[in-house]
Amino acid sequence: MNEPRKGAISRRQFAQRAALLSASASIAPAVSVFTEPLQTPPAQQPADSHLNLPPESQAEAEARYQQILSQYSSRLSAEERVSLREMNLVTQASLDKVRAYSLDNGDGPALYLKPLVEREKKKDLPPAPAPAKKS
Repeated sequence: MNEPRKGAISRRQFAQRAALLSASASIAPAVSVFTEPLQTPPAQQPADSHLNLPPESQAEAEARYQQILSQYSSRLSAEERVSLREMNLVTQASLDKVRAYSLDNGDGPALYLKPLVEREKKKDLPPAPAPAKKS
């Protein structure tokens, strides 16, 4: 009963073929769209975005960059290192905004469920008749 049928493929073969087909389908249209060589933007544009950071934030971003390099420097190319530095500086600006938000231990969550339609209050309804007593 559990004998493999002739011409049938296993689940593993099916999964491998499906993955290969989906990967090739996602790459093929991208190749046809980019017939012209892609031009990378000049590296000076993102570098200007960190000029408005305070010196402490720039130092923190640089320390984070150096820490990442100490772990992964053998895996990164020169372009990836430049990109990593710029990403650290851009991320630092977002971190500064989040850290500027004051928050105390007693504060509740920022997200809560608030109904859009208010229900009628029970005070406004006429009193319900009292149940009849059986004698």
